[in-house]
Amino acid sequence: MKEEHAVVLDFLPHGYPFDKRPIHKKTPIAQAIGKTSLVLLELVPKKEFFLQPHEEVYIGEGKRDKIHHIIGRIGVNRLTETAKSELNYIVEEIVVKNEPKFVEFFNKIGPINTRVHQLELLPGIGKKHMLSILEEREKKPFESFKDIKERVKLLPDPEKTIMKRILLELEGNEKHYLFVRG
Repeated sequence: MKEEHAVVLDFLPHGYPFDKRPIHKKTPIAQAIGKTSLVLLELVPKKEFFLQPHEEVYIGEGKRDKIHHIIGRIGVNRLTETAKSELNYIVEEIVVKNEPKFVEFFNKIGPINTRVHQLELLPGIGKKHMLSILEEREKKPFESFKDIKERVKLLPDPEKTIMKRILLELEGNEKHYLFVRG
């Protein structure tokens, strides 16, 4: 599935500072995160545009209004300091705006194998919490993050748990990917 929209993390109108080419040969760069697959991307905006962090841009097929082309995926280690600091806020925005999608994750997710359930891959969720979540969702599907918190005792905040997992997956060291397209 191709990414349609991205959220800008940082915009470098004169390209990367470590780029040793003369200024007239440097390309403006935007670092962004895809809204659906949550991959980190390096974008080249059209010349006349000055992008802002948190700005949503269209990167899908066909005519793009502000983005000239996509250079490709980048790792967390290549993000600027500004992009790294914005990443937490933007991931939080994405999780909050897509609450139904992430609540559905709690309602539908299954085991990886006979010993490990995908819920256990979430930070702070062990066997006991996993069993409580499975038990509660059997009675009635969860309707919101608040509903999950109220019905599963002593569960870490599901919203923050998902955000932490996304950030861990973006670092690229995970064996299994739940939210970021690997």
